Amino acid sequence: MTNTVRQFSTFYISDRMYGIDVMRVQEITKALPMARIPLAPHYVHGLINLRGQISTAIGLRELFDINEIISEEQMNVVCKLNDVLVSFLVDRIGDVMELQSKDFEHAPETIPEGIRRFVEGVYKIPGTLLSVIDVDKVFEFFLKSNVK
Repeated sequence: MTNTVRQFSTFYISDRMYGIDVMRVQEITKALPMARIPLAPHYVHGLINLRGQISTAIGLRELFDINEIISEEQMNVVCKLNDVLVSFLVDRIGDVMELQSKDFEHAPETIPEGIRRFVEGVYKIPGTLLSVIDVDKVFEFFLKSNVK
């Protein structure tokens, strides 16, 4: 088995580190003005205007059912999925990390189901773990929950 390397844009929700493959991230921005959407699911914070493109802002803290609030000023991790922009609201941004496949494991059963269903797996990093978010699974869930 070859040892491949992947790069991740990392960020934090509460004190937990997460990452998204850098090829899926379009940009990272500070908090932007948001238009609320009446009757939207609790994890949808609203719509943001990103230089003329509309993006749905999804709060990962709410989606993952994480109650600890570390920061009121959230950051946007903007991903493009099938020509649709989605902005994930996170507490703070980390570094871009280059990780080797030998350090990857599938999501352990000890991760709560509300998070595990959106996680591709974890990378062992000295002193911590990086949970890799599967953007497609989040987007799929979002689309299914909004179809009436």
